Amino acid sequence: MNEPVRKRVQCASPSGLHWMSYLEWGASDNPRTVVCVHGLTRCARDFDFLAKALASEFRVICPDVAGRGESGWLRNPMEYGVPTYVADMVSLVARLDVESVDWVGTSLGGLIGMAYAAQGDSPIRRIVMNDVGPVLTSAALDRIGAYVGKAPKFSSISAAENYVRTVSAPFGPHTDAQWRFLTEHVVRSEPDGTLRMHYDPAIAVPFAARKAGEDVNLWPLYEMLRCPTLLLRGAESDLLAAETARAMGERGPKARCVEFAGVGHAPTLIQPDQIGVVKEFLLFGA
Repeated sequence: MNEPVRKRVQCASPSGLHWMSYLEWGASDNPRTVVCVHGLTRCARDFDFLAKALASEFRVICPDVAGRGESGWLRNPMEYGVPTYVADMVSLVARLDVESVDWVGTSLGGLIGMAYAAQGDSPIRRIVMNDVGPVLTSAALDRIGAYVGKAPKFSSISAAENYVRTVSAPFGPHTDAQWRFLTEHVVRSEPDGTLRMHYDPAIAVPFAARKAGEDVNLWPLYEMLRCPTLLLRGAESDLLAAETARAMGERGPKARCVEFAGVGHAPTLIQPDQIGVVKEFLLFGA
């Protein structure tokens, strides 16, 4: 299958029901299933390149996290958090009707996967954590907080691309075509012909409510993981410190870490070397 099928699953939060949209690549009856979950302001289409590379071997599921892309927006902005997202993913895996899944999570997607994998009887068989770990630096959170939920309207796709290139500069070097790809799926058209980012601005509400100047420490959660873990790190990442990555190799599941030079937060999993590392782990990793 060269193109994905878009589907959706109904999920529940304390404020009510909402729909979560997802893309399915590969054969729907393939029991080898990989769930790929994007970062804070991104969407399911981020994984197009990785999904195409995996679809001959796996059923690949790429959800739009609630409030992003084609998924519904939550009534209560304070529900935009990992507990809600994990509950949504439980609904998704139940819909898929599989006993186990592999997980690839970029940034927020990695945190969701870590929280899900830490649960007793979790279906996650192995996990790829892409540039995220149990310590989130305050410097990176402040940088992200400076733009999340505050994007202006854009007069053209070129203007939107300039914005994405600026706020996503830590992604590292990409071709013009790749930057356009990274832009066109995270904007949507407004009735007046302008473009805006394709997420609910209210995702910034709980993000802004955090205590400024403090790192987020989730070591107890990470140390509950028992599944094989691959850690990807941009060598210039400001979210996942080098010392945290080293400690992740010594604690809990003792993750194997692969760094990518010239990349910050976070590797986009578009480049062939990044795709190759993930595919090898999913196919042959312990």
